[in-house]
Amino acid sequence: MRLGIFAKTFAGNDPEAVLRQSAEAGFEGVQYNMACSGLAAMPDAIPSDVAQAVAAAAAATAQPVFAVSGTYNMIHPDVAVRRDGERRLKVIAAACAALGTKVVTLCTGTRDPQDQWRHHPDNASPEAWRDLLSAFEVAVGIAESHGVMLGVEPELANVVSSAAAARRLMDEMKSDAIGIVLDPANLAEEATPDERRRGIAEAVDTLAGRIIIAHAKDRTATGEVAAPGQGAIDFAHFLSALRASCFDGPLVAHGFGAGEARDVADFLHRQRAALP
Repeated sequence: MRLGIFAKTFAGNDPEAVLRQSAEAGFEGVQYNMACSGLAAMPDAIPSDVAQAVAAAAAATAQPVFAVSGTYNMIHPDVAVRRDGERRLKVIAAACAALGTKVVTLCTGTRDPQDQWRHHPDNASPEAWRDLLSAFEVAVGIAESHGVMLGVEPELANVVSSAAAARRLMDEMKSDAIGIVLDPANLAEEATPDERRRGIAEAVDTLAGRIIIAHAKDRTATGEVAAPGQGAIDFAHFLSALRASCFDGPLVAHGFGAGEARDVADFLHRQRAALP
């Protein structure tokens, strides 16, 4: 289980400078965002020299790119917005080989027209699910044509809001190009310690064998995002559940500022070292 961080945690648009900050903080790789190369997160194009600079920076700093963000609103109420996201996803996927990664991370989107992280009551509608399957038919085709995997992250505000919904998506799509990014802080905003541990165990069990990245983000007892180790998530329990499920992918931290990165890395190194 390698320890990573969102590259976007660190300021700058020079990939080597960004990845060097990750290494100096004690991490072992990154989940990359094209904003760290001075582009939009989902750009219109990725010049070959820009992609090659990321791979060169990863080699120079010993910070592999575990994944690259390809997030867009897959069920946006405006079909034209969805089509634009799919076009940009193809740009990201086509660059993955040059970037040195085989995983593109996604969220599944919301019917909210302004904010892809805001819940909308229509997310639970049959029409939203139908549109999601249609979007994944396109996304899976893109992934398969470029030899990459789609890392789908269940998000409370999105149409895939739970481990059960993520399992349903995989069962209905029947594609090996879909994997799961599991963040324990996304399983509930407010919960008791026992409820959180039970929810984590159920999610890992439901998604076992399909989790390709785990996230390390924390929440306080009242639901606010916090740095790992500063909230209510029992990370010893989470990592033990992952280990028991035979997960051996990256554990990627986020949800905090650059000034907290060293403390977070130290905390996660201790948690990993304590695993049986």
